[in-house]
Amino acid sequence: MIGLNLVESIKMAFKSIKNNKIRALLTMLGIIIGVASVITLVGVGQGSSQSVTEDIGSLGTNLLTLSVNDTTSVQLKEDQLTQFEELRGISKVAPVVTGRVSSKNGENSTQVSITGTNSTYLSVRSLTLSQGRFISDMDNELRQKVVVLGSDTASTLFPNQNPVGQSIQVEGVSFKVVGVLESVGTSLGMSGDSVIVAPLSTTQRVVKNTTIGTIYFQAESEDRINLAKFQVQGLMTTLFPNSSDYYSVSTQEDLMKTMSSVSNTMSLMLGGIASISLLVGGIGIMNIMLVSVSERTKEIGIRKAIGANRQSILLQFLIEAIVLSTLGGLIGVFLGLGVSKLMELFSSITISYSLSVTSLAFLFSLLIGVVFGVFPANKASKLNPIQALRQE
Repeated sequence: MIGLNLVESIKMAFKSIKNNKIRALLTMLGIIIGVASVITLVGVGQGSSQSVTEDIGSLGTNLLTLSVNDTTSVQLKEDQLTQFEELRGISKVAPVVTGRVSSKNGENSTQVSITGTNSTYLSVRSLTLSQGRFISDMDNELRQKVVVLGSDTASTLFPNQNPVGQSIQVEGVSFKVVGVLESVGTSLGMSGDSVIVAPLSTTQRVVKNTTIGTIYFQAESEDRINLAKFQVQGLMTTLFPNSSDYYSVSTQEDLMKTMSSVSNTMSLMLGGIASISLLVGGIGIMNIMLVSVSERTKEIGIRKAIGANRQSILLQFLIEAIVLSTLGGLIGVFLGLGVSKLMELFSSITISYSLSVTSLAFLFSLLIGVVFGVFPANKASKLNPIQALRQE
């Protein structure tokens, strides 16, 4: 008997939705947008996290980074680098000075990031050259005006040309291009290909800053990374006592843990924001179901007069609310996956498709239908049949 009532209630729910297609679509809109937003936004958050973690991991597990947060309090100079090179467990040291510069070749010009460093930077950062050579120790020592271009910078300044051997203007000064880097893509929304790499000593003159902001260290092996970190922290404490708040020494594992924590928080925040749309959609369903109960009061009275009990009336309206949220949830799932796929195809954003997130968003939409459908269904089931039949 219950099974029969259930089938009849589902049929009546679909019939009601079919008779009010526009109203049903508008009712489902909040659920559709909510489910699609959860799937898309969480997919973007998890995809970004995955991409950054892979980028950090690809640099190697024996990479150590010293980052200076306040270059006024902690002023690392070139003559102090020898002390880092002599530390136990350290095999290579690559100091970095950065800045923004304008570069030009004829009619082609672009604003890029300039990285001043030494010859070890290429291997320490696991970069590869597509053409020419990298910065040498001799370039650094003689303050040569030579540059290595990132792949985007090369294609912007030298479209359809080989830039190696040619010259560009950097802040109005002529530099010779000696090499081009392989593309490394985008990380954290920043392109790693719109760069110029030049000798440290030359860059310090161009950006008018001699303070080193970052030093990359390559440990002798993965097993000695903690020893290397301890040694670097010890030397920094000696060079800059009571200034530990102004710099940090981190391994790739530290960076991955930090990024994982940040991305998880971001995914939760995005999912939470999108879930608000689902709640709004649920309120919309409750509102429309209350209107529906009001419009069909006479129908409810007739059904009760010919023998329908309170349970069957409650079931009818509750199932109608659940059918609305289920249809909205399914459309939202397809819309969310479609939008994610389009974003992946037409942009450089990495999307992570998660079965658990998709299922959770869909089940949440069902729960919304049940929770917000109970009140109007209960109201309909409590209607007095005589009063309902008298209502015009």
